[in-house]
Amino acid sequence: MIALRSPVVLAGMAMIVLPFALLSGGLTMTSATDVVIFAIACMALNVLVGHTGLVSFGHGAWFGLGAYAAALAQRHWFPGSMLWPALFALAFLAVAGIVVGFFVLRRRGVYFSLLTLAFSALTYAIAFRWTAFTGGENGLGGVTRANWLGVDLENRWVYYTLVALVGLAVVHGLARFHASPIGSVLLAIRENEQRTQFIGYATQRYRLIAYVVSATLTGIAGVLFAFHHRFASADPTAVSSSGELLAMVIIGGMRSLLGPALGALFYILFREYLSIWTPHWLWFFGLLFVGFIVFSPTGLTGVWRRLTEPMRPKVVEVAAMSGRAIEQNVPLPAFLVPRTHSAKAALEASGLAKSFGGIRALEDASVAVADRTLHALIGPNGAGKTTLFNLISGLFVPDRGRVLLAGVDITGRSPHGIVAAGLARSFQITNLFPALSVLENLRLAVQAGDPFHFNGWTRTSSVRPVMEKTAELIRFLGLSGIEAAEAGALSYGGQRLLDMGLALASAPRVLLLDEPLAGLAAAERERVGSLIKRIAAELPVLLVEHDIDRVFALADRVTVMNEGRVLVDGSVGETRESAAVREIYIGSGTAVLAARPRGSAARERSPLLLELAGVDAFYGKSHIVKAASLAVHEQEIVALLGRNGAGKSTLLKTIIGIVRATDGRVALGGANLAGCTAAEIARRGVGYVPQGRGLFAGMSVRHNLELGRLKRREGDGVAWSDDKILHFFPKLAARLDTAADFLSGGEQQMVAVARALSGHVRVLLLDEPFEGLAPTVVEELFETFDRLRGEVAMVIVEHNLDLVLALADRAYVLERGTVVHQGPAAALREDLDLRRQVLWM
Repeated sequence: MIALRSPVVLAGMAMIVLPFALLSGGLTMTSATDVVIFAIACMALNVLVGHTGLVSFGHGAWFGLGAYAAALAQRHWFPGSMLWPALFALAFLAVAGIVVGFFVLRRRGVYFSLLTLAFSALTYAIAFRWTAFTGGENGLGGVTRANWLGVDLENRWVYYTLVALVGLAVVHGLARFHASPIGSVLLAIRENEQRTQFIGYATQRYRLIAYVVSATLTGIAGVLFAFHHRFASADPTAVSSSGELLAMVIIGGMRSLLGPALGALFYILFREYLSIWTPHWLWFFGLLFVGFIVFSPTGLTGVWRRLTEPMRPKVVEVAAMSGRAIEQNVPLPAFLVPRTHSAKAALEASGLAKSFGGIRALEDASVAVADRTLHALIGPNGAGKTTLFNLISGLFVPDRGRVLLAGVDITGRSPHGIVAAGLARSFQITNLFPALSVLENLRLAVQAGDPFHFNGWTRTSSVRPVMEKTAELIRFLGLSGIEAAEAGALSYGGQRLLDMGLALASAPRVLLLDEPLAGLAAAERERVGSLIKRIAAELPVLLVEHDIDRVFALADRVTVMNEGRVLVDGSVGETRESAAVREIYIGSGTAVLAARPRGSAARERSPLLLELAGVDAFYGKSHIVKAASLAVHEQEIVALLGRNGAGKSTLLKTIIGIVRATDGRVALGGANLAGCTAAEIARRGVGYVPQGRGLFAGMSVRHNLELGRLKRREGDGVAWSDDKILHFFPKLAARLDTAADFLSGGEQQMVAVARALSGHVRVLLLDEPFEGLAPTVVEELFETFDRLRGEVAMVIVEHNLDLVLALADRAYVLERGTVVHQGPAAALREDLDLRRQVLWM
């Protein structure tokens, strides 16, 4: 049974009503037919713009080429026929789309758009000036409609019916195409093309498929247009015509199948009615288009959703991660277990070297990973660990050296080629498809290894082997119950788990995990560590991780890097006893730091600085923060604790204004911050260091600090000059003119804190400041924060409980967005039973 809300049914009903509605409004059948033709062209263009993220400024060229191909074929080869000219045009458009797409898709982003613009301009110049072939400025007239199977297509109602049937076929075909495996990959490319490559897709091929489908369907609209108006001209190939098509798509709504068709209807009605009153109707249309861009970027479909929202029942969901149903000791899914094992090294990288400009990131680095082992790769920040991962996985090509996977040389292969060979990786900074659900993320990765992944017709949800494998993987990872949650709505710890799942889903022969435990609470670290150990029992894992105690407990072998070279390669015992490793990496250890508490409950008696009372905050429909209250006094460090998904990061974002508080009060120094933007709150003296640092890549340290200070030169907080910042972070003095993305992880974290302090700051918000840092760097930052308490108050979200409780004066514990405990940090630091009770750890 066909659902009444299916695109085909809705389109069919609209096309039945359309001619009668336009005729009653004083328009003609010509306008009705034009609406359907341009709707086809707009839906075709939206295959690129809305579904693949490729903005074409020259798609009108395909509309014009389709019209010319049909007109010329009828004139020279098939006089009096419609079918054969149309079939010729279809074949011509497909071949031309492949040829043109091969060239324009060699560039991405704005360069792709400019190439399509150039293609349109070139096509128009040829069509307008080649008078003998195209008719030049006069065009090609004399196009006729034939009698076909006894049906007179000269009749306007009959021809409209034919066009409507073609339109329905296009709607049905595109609905199936977008729901197919190919369609799901196009959405993935739109969301995150790099990650799409690293789960095994040759994205260039999929982009070419999208381009050819889009160009061909746009050309079919041009064929129908030529027979409709019995004329083909250069006008549709002009750049202005391409702009009109793009405007229709945007006005209708790019993220829906029928939205662009609605935009075509709106455009033609606007043109027909307004042109009666003024020849300058395009000027008014331009103003209207600007209005849509500014006030309704989701187009008419977005306006409709906003108008009907009060009539729909409001659905409130709990925070995503709190809905999980975790099963213990679930075995590794059978499809992930390698069929054969080898006594030789599963992965062998030898003599790898890589330089970035004048920075030598890696020099003669080698590592060999045995089958069914967990091999840890550790070292201080900037040692070259992630660079080694990037060379092995194909993100960069090594300057020297080679990589062997099961004895096969994969050096220099593309990322998707390396995944196909049997190697997959996770990323240090989570690399997901944020707008897609947990299920869709993992299904995409599983689907890459299925023979149906190039299917453009079958619905993805009906490919049973892929769905079954995805369900097994979700259960193994402990993500059951939150399959429908958007990846971007998960807590950071949940995103890290999903990132690891994306790598595992491709059924690799060797798995590379880059800091999979970063951002996880203690109990979750234990569970995920056990998960990784179970994986390593079946397939080799190369693990980068800074939790040194966890590494020594899990690893079978350890390679230690420093300054781009291998310092030590041996057993866990040999690494643990190495004096060199302890000196450059482990330092005195977090246990020693935690044994010297710095906080004091006495600071609670200092003046109140920051206050939250009954604060509620949402992410979409998810109620993340619920009636949360918090107080921070001057020169006080407050620890904000809780499990993954408890709402800690969201609470920090609510304070700074990135997430709007829907209820409650947020006050700084007694002044209410309700209704203030994040920029205004920052100017009032709140500094924020996000998880992941968020530095301005490509800019130097000096410029990052200048941008942090630019709009905060005045205020009530402490004024931070470069000299004062360098007093607390002396390592940055030698890095001021170095690009921020060339720094080690520890140096980047220092820059992130320093940038937040730049200007006038009263309260500093720190989200996981110790995450992903080597023990020696953690020790350095710990001491710096202890000294900073004399200058600013701090709120710290951190999963390393021993460290943050040793540093903090007071602690708040969140559970499902609600404060369930508050009090002196010393109580949680010293009373382990209390800690287990309120933190479930």
